[in-house]
Amino acid sequence: MSIAFLFPGQGAQSPGFLHRLPDHPSVAATLQEATTVLGREILELDGGAALQSTVAVQLGLLVAGVATARALAAEGVAPAMVAGLSVGSFAAAVTAGALALADALRLVDRRARLMEQACPAGFGMVAVTGLPQRRVEAIIGAIHGPAAPLYLANLNGPAEFVLSGADAALDRAIETAQQAGARRAERLAVAVPSHCPLMDGAAAALTAAIESVPVAAPRIPVVGNRRARALRDAAAVWEELATNLAHPVRWSDSVTLMAEHGATAFLEMPPGTVLTRLAAAEFPDLPGRCMESLSLSGARTFAARAGDR
Repeated sequence: MSIAFLFPGQGAQSPGFLHRLPDHPSVAATLQEATTVLGREILELDGGAALQSTVAVQLGLLVAGVATARALAAEGVAPAMVAGLSVGSFAAAVTAGALALADALRLVDRRARLMEQACPAGFGMVAVTGLPQRRVEAIIGAIHGPAAPLYLANLNGPAEFVLSGADAALDRAIETAQQAGARRAERLAVAVPSHCPLMDGAAAALTAAIESVPVAAPRIPVVGNRRARALRDAAAVWEELATNLAHPVRWSDSVTLMAEHGATAFLEMPPGTVLTRLAAAEFPDLPGRCMESLSLSGARTFAARAGDR
């Protein structure tokens, strides 16, 4: 059996998600490490008001993913490969041994602040479900312009997409998508326009910041967002972490790659359930569960049963 650990990105958060992590020594140690490195209490970052901050959300997602993966490893559940959506790539890199948690915390803090500074207000992201890619691209083409930038940011499935842009463009995109028959077209809980050229400046600044950070070859493959390829050396992981915020997320292709490279089960780190749902939609015969609703003992049982398939 080859389990792939999936680490969610911004938009998966919900109030109290750090307080719902498993009661385990590895989780407690990770929370304490994050608090020490950041100089602030990490458990204060998952309140309703705190989650209005991109910085708080991204740091919380990183810590939740790493803490849970460490607890699973201590209980004998280890991944054969990892993938993270957007900022989830940092948790994936830490879990694969390519990046130290302390360095990841500092980089994610810097990343989130750069993203907020690049587009401090009036921007966001919209999920569109139930339309083919060509129709979504046509909607974008009809709306995009200097005064209303709009981009295709995430390709999450054959009919699952996320758009980034200015509020006015996003509002028009929602209306147009609904008129075109989309099953869903709604704003996400993301206050910045990720994975598009609006983040080029932030990516350049992050690249400069990450140059001095040690990145190692991962112990297991890390599947990247930009090219949906297995990253097996330090340089490839470095490029992914430094630049993925300004490029579309090819999540559907990433899941396909994991299945083609031998993943026989998917286990989603907290918070949220979106990545489990997306994997099940494309590979219904491969078992998948999310730690949001699974105990550590349940995860051991899931891994054992998946291994018996």
